[in-house]
Amino acid sequence: MSPDEASPGLAVADAALAERLGLPQGERATLVLRREAGRLVLAGDPRVYGKPLAVDFLAGKVAHRRQFGGGRGQLVAKACGLGKGVTPHIVDATAGLGRDAFVLASLGASVLLVERVAAIAALLEDGLARAAGDPEVGEIVARMRLAWADAGRELAATLAATDFPPQVIHLDPMFPHRDKSALVKKEMRLFRELAGDDADAPRLLEAALEMATHRVVVKRPRKAPPIAGPAPQHMLEGKTSRYDLYVHRALKP
Repeated sequence: MSPDEASPGLAVADAALAERLGLPQGERATLVLRREAGRLVLAGDPRVYGKPLAVDFLAGKVAHRRQFGGGRGQLVAKACGLGKGVTPHIVDATAGLGRDAFVLASLGASVLLVERVAAIAALLEDGLARAAGDPEVGEIVARMRLAWADAGRELAATLAATDFPPQVIHLDPMFPHRDKSALVKKEMRLFRELAGDDADAPRLLEAALEMATHRVVVKRPRKAPPIAGPAPQHMLEGKTSRYDLYVHRALKP
């Protein structure tokens, strides 16, 4: 895997991790990757970015969603084709903080997480490693594999290298966050500082359509237009978001 270009104002406190990620080492930067309370966090000025950002599959919103989210009745599960007797292999090509991937894995799916931003991939790697030892959650994260790569440019090579069957490819390109919570706004501000806007979403969709064997699923704001390119065959709408479905063939038990 090749690191992405170093983001301006990002440093890594640990020398070995900085070298592995191809990012500068240091503590004086706008954003810093560092160890804190036994986990890897991405931290900045709390007045601007809020609390340090970490990937945690054991507590918080992810744990609550696993226990009370609605199982296979959730919109993302329906969109990705998880049904009675059907549990496809899913590529989350815009993994981000791994929340949707974890939901899908908790429902039995094998999931390949592809993340292009080095610092975010490092947070995912740390979150997966910490969760692996948990008696209950360890079984879930065992179905999750991480690849640090740019899916828009390297999806075919990544799938070949991991030997992962791409029955379903899930895309969640960055879009403006409208949640009114100041905490969420700060978290997304920190995330967007690194990830930026996905201006290459049409290229990513094209790559996904070429590689998926059964369907491509794209998460969008409910009222936003589809990504430029072929029109989706189906749409599943929720209260604030929807899923555009591009179907090659049916998923069968």
